[in-house]
This record gives sequence, structure tokens and C-alpha cells, in this order.
Amino acid sequence: MVLSVSERTFTQEVLESPVPVLVNFEAPWCGLCRIIHPLLFQFQSQCGEQIKLVRVNADDNFKLSNTYRLKSLPTLLLIENGIVRHRLEGFRGRDDLRLALEEIKLSYTNRPKAYSSSKADLECQTV
Repeated sequence: MVLSVSERTFTQEVLESPVPVLVNFEAPWCGLCRIIHPLLFQFQSQCGEQIKLVRVNADDNFKLSNTYRLKSLPTLLLIENGIVRHRLEGFRGRDDLRLALEEIKLSYTNRPKAYSSSKADLECQTV
């Protein structure tokens, strides 16, 4: 299950998170948003506790949509220590997203992580 985050909980759940957070900005009317859910769930299950997955309803959280200058939905942001490390937008379907998630995993697993525990040191498996 993916945690739904709002403007009220964004700082605590995302910006102050001890692990990187993949934020999925979506909307109920967005067809592509629904299509990519299975890939995001798979990504989350393969990465375990190394990367947290949350979703934000862009329509209901206008300030966040403006803050992160959303141009299209879905938009995915990998936020680590309050900083946007990766931005994924404008992908056309599952294959584009799969490649983008693979890029995130490769760059993430190749960097040292000061906050990791021995259990979380396991690398993400391939999507």
C-alpha cells in the first residue's frame, strides 16, 4: 500500500524522511497515472526499505504542485534529504518508466548512503 501525502504531511513524510522518497504526483482523471501503478508497486517491493514510495493528488495539493512546478502528470520526484535528486516526467508509458526507474536504482545503489543500516544496505533488485 502506498502512503497518500498531503501539503500538511509532506514535510514530515518526505522532506524529513531518513530514506529517499519517490513521490508520485498524480490525479484521479489521469489514465497514465493508473497504468503505472503496478510498476511503482513492483519498484517499491524490490527496493524494500531503501526507497519509500508516496503519492500526492496534484489536484488537491495545489501548493505542492506549484512548488515543484508540475508540467504534466504523472510526475515522479526522488527526494533525498529534502533535495530533488531525480525528476521523471513526460514518459509515454510503461517502458519509458521502467527505464527511468532503472536509472534511479543504478544511480542510487552506486552511491554511499550514510544513513543506511546493515539490513538496508542490500541493493534494489532489477525491475
